[in-house]
Order: sequence, then structure tokens, then C-alpha cells
Amino acid sequence: MSLARPSPVLPDHIAQTVWRGDALGGQTAPVLSSGHAALDMELPGGGWPCQSLTEVLQAPGVHAEWRLLTPGLARLVAQGGTVLLVNPPHGPHLPALLREGLREDRLVWIETRTPTESLWATEQALKARSVSAVLAWLPQVRSDQLRRLQACAMQHPALAFVFRRLAARNDASAAPLRLEVSVSGHPPKLPPPLRVTILKRRGPLLDRIIEVPHWPNGLAPLVQRRAMPVQACGPW
Repeated sequence: MSLARPSPVLPDHIAQTVWRGDALGGQTAPVLSSGHAALDMELPGGGWPCQSLTEVLQAPGVHAEWRLLTPGLARLVAQGGTVLLVNPPHGPHLPALLREGLREDRLVWIETRTPTESLWATEQALKARSVSAVLAWLPQVRSDQLRRLQACAMQHPALAFVFRRLAARNDASAAPLRLEVSVSGHPPKLPPPLRVTILKRRGPLLDRIIEVPHWPNGLAPLVQRRAMPVQACGPW
């Protein structure tokens, strides 16, 4: 006689809220497609989570955030959304962003002088209902400060991204979604794809790297032509 107990049957209203650790989690809040099909397949809910903090880690000298985010942000802007930037390391290159669908009149850029000002500006942005996406560069943010930002993000209907150094990879983080982003590939593999490692998500561990072959609009054909082998013209 088997002593195994049958799995309990939960009422529908409870079963919908239960998440099993070996399954990719869903999202009770809305999501926005990242614009990268391979990445969406591995993100809970199939896209960037709203009402939640997403942490992006990059090595020094790597600035791949725009290549990662512009496809999704362009959809947001096309719907009338506003994107707020807190202390980006470099001024946004507006012509390139415009080619990607990010209009200048839908971007707000806040320049701060200290980490405290950056943190305060980010928190205020997460309380502004007129903001559709918050992108904050906070290289010195602490774990307790991330918890506070996550609490704010949970009350805000928009997207929230925090960019940090790769050195923070092993630090504790309240962000439900953490990504490591790098750029790889050299001639003849051009344009080089982004390499995305999901460090943390609501779901099982992903032990592979996701390649995202996005390149700014208008630039990929030029780079591909330059990567083509030169045809011989002889004999003379």
C-alpha cells in the first residue's frame, strides 16, 4: 500500500498566486516587451517588469544600456510615455536616440553632484506618476538603499532600472531582476551582440548566456558592409 499523499488541490483564487520555485514566475503587474525575443523568453511574464526594480550590472568601460533598453523604451515613448534619466555617465546622444524612436521631448535628464542627490532624485522620480520609466546610474548605492528603491518601485506603475558596476555582482540586492550585460564579438562577427546573463529572477537559475543581436538603427548595415571580405579586382 502506497503511503504517498496526493498533492493538495488549491482553490483557483489561491492557486493563481502560488509560484513553484522550479518554474518561471509570472507577473501580477504589467510587463513591457524588451524588444528582444530571446530575452523575453527568459524574463518572468515575458518582458521588463513594471512596479519592480531591475538592476543592470556592467564592467568598467561597458555602456550597453541603450542597446539593451531602446527597443522597449521606444514602444513606451510611442504610447506617449516619458523616460527620466538620473545622472547618466555621458550625455544622451540625441540623434542616435531619435533614430531609435526616443524623441527628445519625451526624455528628462537630471544631472546630480553627489550620490545622495542621485538617490534622492531616483526616489522622487519613482513617486512621479507622470514618469513612465526611470533609468538611474547609482554606482555607489547600498543594499539598504536598494530595498528602499524597490519599495518605491512597487508603488509606481512604471519601469525602473538601476545601473551599477559589475563589482557589485555578489552584493545583496532587493531587485527581483538582476542582469549582467557585456559586449562581445569581433570581426568577422559584426555587429557584436550583447551578452546578457540573468543573475536573479523569479524562477529557476539560468545557466547560459543570452545573446541579443541588437544594433542601433542605421548603423548595422554600415558595419556589416565594412565586415565583408574585399573582392579581388585583378588581374590588372
